Amino acid sequence: MTDQHDKLLIIDFGSQVTQLIARRVRESGVFCEIHPYNRADAAFIDAYDPKAIILSGSPHSTHWDNSPRADASVFTRGIPVLGICYGEQTMCAQLGGRVEASEEREFGRADIKLVEDSPLFAGFGPVGHEERVWMSHGDRVAALPEGFKVIATSGNAPYAAIADETRKFYGVQFHPEVVHTPRGAALLENFTHKIAGLTGDWSMANFKDEAIAKIREQVGDKRVLCGLSGGVDSSVAAVLLHEAIGDQLVCVFVDTGLMRQGEADEVVTLFREHYNIPLVHAEAEDLFLTALKGVDDPEKKRKIIGSLFIDVFDEKAKEAGGADFLAQGTLYPDVIESVSFDGGPSVTIKSHHNVGGLPARMKMKLVEPLRELFKDEVRALGRELGLPDAFVGRHPFPGPGLAIRIPGAVSKEKADILRKADAIYIEEIKKAGLYDEIWQAFSVLLPVNTVGVMGDERTYDAVLALRAVTSVDGMTADYYPYEHDFLSRVATRIINEVRGVNRVVYDVTSKPPGTIEWE
Repeated sequence: MTDQHDKLLIIDFGSQVTQLIARRVRESGVFCEIHPYNRADAAFIDAYDPKAIILSGSPHSTHWDNSPRADASVFTRGIPVLGICYGEQTMCAQLGGRVEASEEREFGRADIKLVEDSPLFAGFGPVGHEERVWMSHGDRVAALPEGFKVIATSGNAPYAAIADETRKFYGVQFHPEVVHTPRGAALLENFTHKIAGLTGDWSMANFKDEAIAKIREQVGDKRVLCGLSGGVDSSVAAVLLHEAIGDQLVCVFVDTGLMRQGEADEVVTLFREHYNIPLVHAEAEDLFLTALKGVDDPEKKRKIIGSLFIDVFDEKAKEAGGADFLAQGTLYPDVIESVSFDGGPSVTIKSHHNVGGLPARMKMKLVEPLRELFKDEVRALGRELGLPDAFVGRHPFPGPGLAIRIPGAVSKEKADILRKADAIYIEEIKKAGLYDEIWQAFSVLLPVNTVGVMGDERTYDAVLALRAVTSVDGMTADYYPYEHDFLSRVATRIINEVRGVNRVVYDVTSKPPGTIEWE
């Protein structure tokens, strides 16, 4: 299906931000995939047939023993190549240049100066123009391979950008994929469109039509079971599958009793009434809360929930008559992360979703219609499929649900308190017009009671923590800088309206060092 489009290959050397390269490239309408250097040999690249290649950054140094290298065929294929940071360095090292450890490292913001005209910087400004970029390197190019010239310099990187215009090989010492390089996306688009001549013909409308055709081809007239969590990924997968195969799809919604306020009813209403999708609603709150009683270790809670989910799903699937295929909402980051970078090629896909471990037990074939997409692309596909914004734009929600937002033992009373407080918090965020600015916002019911005074009476009730973060992809995050008036308004409402809470605090920890969720 994606064979119908121009494709770009990203060869990964282990950078933490390689996924951002793919996101930027796809945003310009070019389909691309990430593959580790130890899988991208000549035969693989021949089969993939890219129109251009990008070499990623890396935590390695090219002068270390056994440091990663691109397959030699990358430079003999006659297609454009862009090396980013380590990618520039290995390109130089492999083509006859020299790379050395730098006496002065560059980390963070830097200014580069354009010293030669090049299509890589088309539209940036004339020779002499200075451009803000983001550097992160301890090595630098010390001598260029034959045929290369310098097109930009910085204070500590005389080869901040290089080019062999004849072979269309380019290298940059900075990271155009990160948001801290303000015009990085424009540079990448110059490479993909102006230099490589890619048409940018990959759109979500095209993907939808091609995915539907692919599902029909794979499934034929067989039945498909889909584990529906109510989150964005499984909801979009279910609607896409239903559009492809209609009543051959049966969704199983396991209601653990650990969802947000009104969420179970919303899921049932949306899929049964709006989309008329066959839906088995397994109401299992008592089962889950009984199993979690007295359990305070977060990993044990996760394992109990995961195991019970499988049991309930299995039971309901059998009652529904079984199926030949199981649909999972696997996303592209899951696929990327499942490939063993240092241990050799691996194509084992994670099974950590809501039906983790289920395929082996039920002996069904997998259908993973979203496995080529990032989270923001899934949202775009959801809009293309007509899912309401309230569903498509919903903040991420953890698989174990509220259980990991109640540190310590879980009970129905605690879950109900948290649900009500969290609904007030989210309502106020939406009223303030902040919901779409925030990556994720939620409440945490702490296992801490404090003394309070309400109506001249002493109280000894729970502390509720509020959390809100901004992020691009969830890999790193910073707390959202609310105005104090907003926090005061939310705290007042929660304390007045939610029995069992007498104190509200706000979490201002970034990731790292913290995580987004508390457990």
